[in-house]
Amino acid sequence: MIKTIAIVSLSSGTIGEPSVKHETALGLRRLESYGIDVRFMPHALKGIRYLQQHPEDRASDLLEAFRDPEIDMILCAIGGDDTYRLLPYLFDHDELIHAVSDKVFLGFSDSTLNHLMLHKVGLRTFYGQSFLADICELDHEMLPYTKRYFEELLRTGSISEIAPSSVWYESRKGFGPEQIGIANPSHSDHGFELLQGSPVFSGEVLGGCIDSLYDLFNGDRYEDMPELCSRYRLFPSAEDWKGKILLLESSEEKMPPEKYRKALEYLKSAGIFQVISGMLIGKPMDDVYHMEYKDALKDVVGDPRVPILCNVNVGHAMPRCIIPFGVKSHVDAGQQRICFDHS
Repeated sequence: MIKTIAIVSLSSGTIGEPSVKHETALGLRRLESYGIDVRFMPHALKGIRYLQQHPEDRASDLLEAFRDPEIDMILCAIGGDDTYRLLPYLFDHDELIHAVSDKVFLGFSDSTLNHLMLHKVGLRTFYGQSFLADICELDHEMLPYTKRYFEELLRTGSISEIAPSSVWYESRKGFGPEQIGIANPSHSDHGFELLQGSPVFSGEVLGGCIDSLYDLFNGDRYEDMPELCSRYRLFPSAEDWKGKILLLESSEEKMPPEKYRKALEYLKSAGIFQVISGMLIGKPMDDVYHMEYKDALKDVVGDPRVPILCNVNVGHAMPRCIIPFGVKSHVDAGQQRICFDHS
């Protein structure tokens, strides 16, 4: 059972901004209602500008959270776009490998790169939710589907299986105090979709936000990012991907189909489509480009034998499940279940 949670800002420092104080207070009350001891790490609330200028302090918060024996879980505040800048402070002198311990780590979006950092040092992690995006949901409570998986993680330190959500929610247009208690419009959903390949496949899941993975290869957003990620060998080798399930989900930027296709081409050039056992594709936010992304996947992967399961409730579209990385996963599209073996 999770008793103490550390909240870290490894990407954007949004939770330190006055404009989100009402959200942060709401999320803090919810965590404390579970009897959780919540600790904001020393720099987590320093704000956007400070944390942009001090990646070394973001890194030190992560290292301190791993070193503290009282902390059971490390929860990412939110995503962002430059967590790659932590690399020198975590790997130049093996800081991360010396600090890491067996704790629950949960985050998504730009935190994809933090998951890859922790994969490098052998830690199993959990992908799919964050403090500001989920615990601080402005409705009267967390979204029920999201809450179910978060509570399971708190209770057991693991996720046993996921099933589809019966509904999806439109993204919120505003986050001001006037939105407290206001529900997002919802729509019925139709479950996991098998795009191609066998309906049953298995392997350890790894991956994350396709936008972050694109930036890892392409320097349009940050010119130095591909070189730095290459220097620290952040993206796993084709050998490391062998037998794994690739998870891809898309961000609130709603990547145009042409860019989505280009991102897939980068992954193909890394040699992973030939060695993975299958793919999980997160539902796009607001169901935008649903068909276009599926067309791109079939075209670029180029092998109808590679199983691809779409419309999974993970990532930026609401609601969100939690997917464990680093444990054997069993996908059954017919049964609409993904099960995880933590033994």
